[in-house]
Amino acid sequence: MKSVFTINLNTKQMKKIFFGLFLSFLFLNVLQAQEGMWMPNLLEQNEADMKTMGMQMSIDDIYHAKNPSIKDAIAIFGRGCTSEIVSPNGLLFTNHHCGFDAIQSLSSMEHNYLRDGFWAKSFAAEIPSPGLTATIINSITDVTDQVLNGLDKMMGMQDKQSMIDKRIAQIQKEAAVKGYQKALVKAFYMGNKYYLIIQTTYNDVRLVGTPPQSIGKFGADTDNWMWPRHTGDFSIFRIYADENNLPADYSVTNKPYKPRHYLPISIDGIEEGDFSLVYGFPYNTDEYLTSYAVETKMNLTNPARVKVREAALAVMDKEMRKNEATRLKYASSYAGIANYWKFAIGESKGLKQFNAVGAKEKLEKEFTDKIVLNRDLSAKYKDVLPELKAIYAETGKLREVQMYNSETFSRNITLPYVASILSQLENIYNNNGPEFYNQYKESYKGYFNYLYKDFDPYIDQKVFATLMKVYTDNVADKYISKELLEGIKKHGFDGLANEIYTNTILNDKDKVMALVNGDYKELEKALKKDKAFLLFKAQQDKMDETVNRPMSAVNNEVEELMTRYMAGQMEVFTDKKFYPDANGTLRVSYGKIKGYYPKDAVYYKPQTFLKGVMEKYKPGDYEFDVPEKLIELYESKNYEPYGEGDKMPVNFMATNHITGGNSGSPVLDEHGRLIGLAFDGVWEGTMGDIYYKPEVCLSIMVDIRYVLFIIDKFAGAQNLIDELTIVHNKK
Repeated sequence: MKSVFTINLNTKQMKKIFFGLFLSFLFLNVLQAQEGMWMPNLLEQNEADMKTMGMQMSIDDIYHAKNPSIKDAIAIFGRGCTSEIVSPNGLLFTNHHCGFDAIQSLSSMEHNYLRDGFWAKSFAAEIPSPGLTATIINSITDVTDQVLNGLDKMMGMQDKQSMIDKRIAQIQKEAAVKGYQKALVKAFYMGNKYYLIIQTTYNDVRLVGTPPQSIGKFGADTDNWMWPRHTGDFSIFRIYADENNLPADYSVTNKPYKPRHYLPISIDGIEEGDFSLVYGFPYNTDEYLTSYAVETKMNLTNPARVKVREAALAVMDKEMRKNEATRLKYASSYAGIANYWKFAIGESKGLKQFNAVGAKEKLEKEFTDKIVLNRDLSAKYKDVLPELKAIYAETGKLREVQMYNSETFSRNITLPYVASILSQLENIYNNNGPEFYNQYKESYKGYFNYLYKDFDPYIDQKVFATLMKVYTDNVADKYISKELLEGIKKHGFDGLANEIYTNTILNDKDKVMALVNGDYKELEKALKKDKAFLLFKAQQDKMDETVNRPMSAVNNEVEELMTRYMAGQMEVFTDKKFYPDANGTLRVSYGKIKGYYPKDAVYYKPQTFLKGVMEKYKPGDYEFDVPEKLIELYESKNYEPYGEGDKMPVNFMATNHITGGNSGSPVLDEHGRLIGLAFDGVWEGTMGDIYYKPEVCLSIMVDIRYVLFIIDKFAGAQNLIDELTIVHNKK
């Protein structure tokens, strides 16, 4: 029957079937191409895909080692976001949540820039932000041969890594850099490739503008990772340099930085199917994890993280709702904790929904089947997956304990984190002597300043009491110090918290800094009788003995096995393009403006509008209140030239592969013009750091037209609009 049917097809029908198959093939290849965080210096392998998807610029426009290119307009912002230069005077755009710490630090009850916003109408009005930096990449060079050549393949793992570390140090030392540049060698493809990165860091970065939190953080925690989204997540800073346009510490004589390249801005708008490119510094992904590692994360470590953070957030939220000063002080800490609490929930949900473990197992079987047929490959790689499987089976519970411990004692309570830094200083003195200690302690002062910036002993004590119950309910006694167990038995959770927080110097920054800056013997004397320090140190010692030291050796073994597994995949699957996991280095991802189906019979369009802000508006609500002026602008429909008739675009989605660190990244159109700022991902796709599915792993961007609308119509900062190069081809 099938053959008769085929024979009787007419030419037109055959053409339709062939064309349909061709489109299906093309669609599948485009979806595959959308995955990946590609190194910009190696983009030639992707050029055909990018052109097929609509890109009009050249690879040299995106990255060139010598000539000005888009890479020269992309900067690491602060401690781990991305920003972009948008004017010939070093003006930086980034996310509101990226600038949040700086804005909070510069705010006070009298000048609450988080609540009210801030707009500098001149260079002189821009506010210095101590400690804030912007780093630009100058070049990326392959140094794999210099790092790996000649290493004995039978050399022991520790000896091999020691030799690699020495070679890296030598390459960095001998790199041809100018006095203001830094050389950094980073591992890629799990240690199978190494690249030398030359970068320049600018230390004078000033606040220029920020919308009020009611715009920049609209939707706050409820809308985080959600679509439809309506957040004006942007802030504006500026790089300053010395008279020679070189990096310099803050000085009133510094001038706005003159970049090699800055981004023009398009207000033509977006349509579904348009090409989009994201350029930034994604921090960390684990795309090549084994099924065993994914299962551990999904069922053990993520649930531990969620449980601890959920308890901490409940305490903080209750206290923050009591008064504005507490809310201002803890706003940044709360947002950071909440962000990855929600992320971990979504990641595990997505991994289960899309059967990531099954997909990884299928790949592992295919890998195993292929190497069995090749004697050389089998000799090199046959033991890799069985050994990894055995390790994860044996250490899953220890990894869960580690997560409970780090979330409890290093992330959500300040006092034990302070104690851990003091303990490190103590070890440095005991192991290296007073001269080394006096040199090294200077580098730790920044940690103390950061930890105490938002510290409130009263709230920290309440969080401690709550988390001690979570910790002891979920971690076996053999991993808990006798001091902590006896303290809880004697005083109870609240009583123990009160006992240690009222008998410590750790909750007083001035006392701690005075001791660190003074004679070590005085610091040692104080720590030996400090109840909080002794309690936390005892717990850390217990963890080191029972978990951390054993796991350190195991993790070294896992790292070596994963290096081999990565090499094996690249050797076995020769028809596949591999991109390295994100590691905080400069990357490009490309995709299309696109909506998605979050569930059966529901389709989300890729664009939201100001109308949606007003539909969510709740007067007086800390998440969904809006300024009166924004309501007036909405009612007057005063959107020109940024709107679409009577609609004002706010956010959009695209299939670009991004992760933490990409926040603030520029979203560029096919010509390299700025159309938005990346700031989030959709809930259904949070597993994308481990298992990327292009149909749901979409990124959320703030539309550049909304950014300009707020600067122009809401803030009246015409000086900033005049500084930009705005393209409006359609008009």
